[in-house]
Amino acid sequence: MTALQHVKLGTYYVVHMPEPDDFAFWRERARQLVQCDVPPDRVAWVEPGGNGSLFSHGDKRLPVPDDATRMIRASKRFLSIAKNVAHHSDPERFSLLYAMLWRLQSNPRLMEDKADSQVRRLEDMDKSVRRDAHKMHAFVRFRMVGDEEGPEGNGEHYVAWFEPDHHIVRREAGFFVRRFANMHWSILTPRGCIHWDGEVVRESGPAQKSDAPQGDPAEDLWRKYYASIFNPARLKIGAMLKEMPRKYWKNMPEAALIPELVAGAQKRESEMVDAGASLFGEEFEDRPETLAAIDKAIHACRKCPIGSLENEAVMGEGPDDAALMIVGEQPGDQEDLAGKPFVGPAGQVLDAALAVAGIEREQTYVTNAVKHFKYTQRGKRRLHQSPTAKEIDVCRWWHEAERAIVKPKVVLALGASAARAMLGKTVSISKVRGEPMPLDDGSELWVTAHPSYLLRLDGDAKAEQERLFAADLAAVKERLSQLVG
Repeated sequence: MTALQHVKLGTYYVVHMPEPDDFAFWRERARQLVQCDVPPDRVAWVEPGGNGSLFSHGDKRLPVPDDATRMIRASKRFLSIAKNVAHHSDPERFSLLYAMLWRLQSNPRLMEDKADSQVRRLEDMDKSVRRDAHKMHAFVRFRMVGDEEGPEGNGEHYVAWFEPDHHIVRREAGFFVRRFANMHWSILTPRGCIHWDGEVVRESGPAQKSDAPQGDPAEDLWRKYYASIFNPARLKIGAMLKEMPRKYWKNMPEAALIPELVAGAQKRESEMVDAGASLFGEEFEDRPETLAAIDKAIHACRKCPIGSLENEAVMGEGPDDAALMIVGEQPGDQEDLAGKPFVGPAGQVLDAALAVAGIEREQTYVTNAVKHFKYTQRGKRRLHQSPTAKEIDVCRWWHEAERAIVKPKVVLALGASAARAMLGKTVSISKVRGEPMPLDDGSELWVTAHPSYLLRLDGDAKAEQERLFAADLAAVKERLSQLVG
């Protein structure tokens, strides 16, 4: 009786997986079953420890294909996703993968159909596994324990406890071997453990949290360091919880500090701003009284790391009595090369929007919150990096000097960094745009998005942000008309 006749007679096949994450085993058996024309509803995939009693009437020995050379269709995208999905914790994952492989034989481009429910489910599972691996890389915390039998008698062994959502422990062993090659460590999880002795990775069965150490003396030092680098000016609680969900906190020594640090963020930010103000008085000379003097001074400034890069300071540009001052974040690559603000792609967007609003750039003083281009080198390219809160605060000395000379009626801040430079604190553009805010010198601050933000968007999102940007510039134009006449 051939394999095809078996299927026609209603034979069921049971595939017992040797390991819950053995993609190679699944692929071999799935290929064999497809070659034998065994449809998905005639196959049961059983994990180690799974209950196969419901299929006890099935044939445990799989059929042999009549033509073992028959080509099996599987796109590169399917194989890439399948390798991750095989590590998912869903007990139906192997059945789902086989069902998709079966369908690919008649529709090789099926994985491109985003409306297909099985395709979407596989993509979601793939994403979940990759995210779980990322969290393991980020949130595993080793604690040192004594080990009298440690290699070379060094007595040091490091143990971590982690609770993965999926079967990723064995798969991610290589990452930790590369990163901690000189340590002897163990990672204990409820799904199995891995151990590295400096030469060989060893596996063992599931562990309990009580098997892991609860702390070591070095953690006090780590907590002090974490508290010292916590930057309240860049705190975004929603984004933090998205990237570091609370379920991981219990295994991270620094997590105990987070509620207190978050609660005191506003006070600490104010202290940082005050410290920045005192820095101006202690380390800078008297404030320059002309724009030419500022231009000369910023080219010699090395008060923050940005000024020490291979770049040139970019001075503001425009009339020294302009009614409107526009403040951006920092020069870009093209601005650094040209020595002028807003001459690159973002500058072109700004010029077009100003023209539509009826604002003459030649009558506007245009500058940046940070005077040097901050970047990271990638081959021959210089890639933009956002300045830190401290770097923005240090550079306040220069644009405040510009503002004291120009004495604008209205200041337009482009983006969050420019808004922070003007206010000394971080604000949400969506909450403050469209409304004037008084500054200490009697001028008004208006805030809108940076033109470079518009360049990164497309579709409906781009159209909406362009509309808001145009509305902000129109409001500034109207206010200028009221103040200047």
